Amino acid sequence: MTNGEERTPELRTLQQKVEYMVEKTFPGQKVSGRFFADLVKQRGGSLSHSYFSNILAGKVTHPSEDILKALGLGFGVDWRFFKDESEVVDDVVAGLQFLAKRRTGEISGVAARGNDEDGIPAELLEFALSLLEETKKREDGGDEPGR
Repeated sequence: MTNGEERTPELRTLQQKVEYMVEKTFPGQKVSGRFFADLVKQRGGSLSHSYFSNILAGKVTHPSEDILKALGLGFGVDWRFFKDESEVVDDVVAGLQFLAKRRTGEISGVAARGNDEDGIPAELLEFALSLLEETKKREDGGDEPGR
C-alpha cells in the first residue's frame, strides 16, 4: 500500500456493508429508509423503507436474495457485495476508491490487470471508456459546437 491509499474497511456484516455504501454513495447526506426505498423502486426493485432502516440498525443480518438484489440496485453495485463472505467486496471497494481518485484527479488513465481468461468484463470496459471520454471532453473544452 502506498501513501495516500485508503485502507479497505472491515466489511463483514450486512450492516457494515450498507453503512459503508451509504457513506460512499451519498457522501455527507442523511439517507432515510424512505429515500432509499424510493430510489430502489425507481430502478425497478422493491424494498420497504422500514426493512432498510432495520438493516442499518443491525436488526436484519440474513435477508433474502431479493433484498440483496434490491440493495444492489439502490447502490448501483453487484448485489453479491452484500452476501456473507462476498467475493466481490474487494472489487466494489477498489472501484469506489478508483472513482474517488478519479474525481480528485489522482487517476487520469486506466490499465487492466488481473484479468481472467475471458478478459475484462464488458461492464468494466464500458465504464472505463466512458471515464476516458469524459476526461477527453473536459480537456478539449467540453461539448462546444464544431468539435
